[in-house]
Amino acid sequence: MRQFLSALPLSLCALAVTPALVQAEEWKPLLDLELSQWNTYLGTPNPETPISDLPKDADGNYTRPIGHNKDELNVFSVSDVDGQPVLHITGEIYGSVYTKAEYSNYHLKAQYKWGTKKWKPRLDLELDTGILYHAIGEHGIDYWKAWALSQELQIMEGSTGDWWQIAGSQIDIACEKPEGEEVHIFNPEIEPISFGPGGAGITCLRSHDMENPKGSWNTVELITYGDKSLHIVNGEVVMALSNSRYTKEDGEVVPLTKGAILLQSEAGEAFFRDIKLKQITGIPKEYQHYFE
Repeated sequence: MRQFLSALPLSLCALAVTPALVQAEEWKPLLDLELSQWNTYLGTPNPETPISDLPKDADGNYTRPIGHNKDELNVFSVSDVDGQPVLHITGEIYGSVYTKAEYSNYHLKAQYKWGTKKWKPRLDLELDTGILYHAIGEHGIDYWKAWALSQELQIMEGSTGDWWQIAGSQIDIACEKPEGEEVHIFNPEIEPISFGPGGAGITCLRSHDMENPKGSWNTVELITYGDKSLHIVNGEVVMALSNSRYTKEDGEVVPLTKGAILLQSEAGEAFFRDIKLKQITGIPKEYQHYFE
C-alpha cells in the first residue's frame, strides 16, 4: 500500500487523506468569549427594570424596545468555565442573542442547563428559553417586541423540543390531539397537518420528554435541510417538521428555509455552552424515515 501511494500523483494523495481532515474540521464553534459571531436584541422591559434613556408613558411603561446591541444590564454575557466559554442569559428582558450570519442546511448542536432566576411575567411559571431558526426580517414584531419571523425549537422546563409559531410562521407536523387533551402532540405514525395561521394551532408538543434533571446539562440538536427540520433532545428525536414557510400580506406563500439563529431571553435564567454547527448535504440517513 505504501508503494502504491508513493506512485500516485500528489493531487490524488491529497484526495486520499482529505476526507479524514474534513471530518475532523467540519464542526464550526459558534461561541467565544467575545460573542464575536452574535448580535443582541432586547425588547420592551418591565416597568421596574432600570434602563437609561428609554422613554416611558404617563403610566410608567416603556414605550419602545431597547433594540440592537444595547445591553447595559448584561442580559447576555460569556465567561470562561473550566476552559470553555459559557453563555449566561439572565432572562431579565425579553430578547435574543442572534447570529450575524444566516444559515441553511445545517446541523446545530448545543448544551444548556437552567439557572434559578425568574422575572415578570413568568415568576410562577417554568424556566423558559428557546432556539429560533430561519429568522428573517425585522426584530421586535412578536411577543414583548422581542422576536423576528422564525420557527421555534422550545426549550422550557419539561417541554424541550416543542414547536411554536413565531410572528406568523407556518409548518407541517404529524401531530394529533388525543381525546381529552387541549393541545396537539407529535406522533410520527400519522400524516402531517398544517400549523400556524390558518392551521391547527400555534404550537405542537414534543412526542416525549427527554430533559435531564434540573441542574444537569442537556444536549439539544436542530437538523434542518431544505424545508424540513428535526428537534432532538439528549439524542432522541422528539419532533419532525416539514414545509417551513410563511404567507406574505398579499397571500404569497414563501419558503422559510434560511436565516439567523436566535437564543431567547424569556424571563428565565439559562446557560449555554458548546454551541456548534456544521453544514449538511441532506437529512442524515438514520432520520430520513421521518419524512417518507
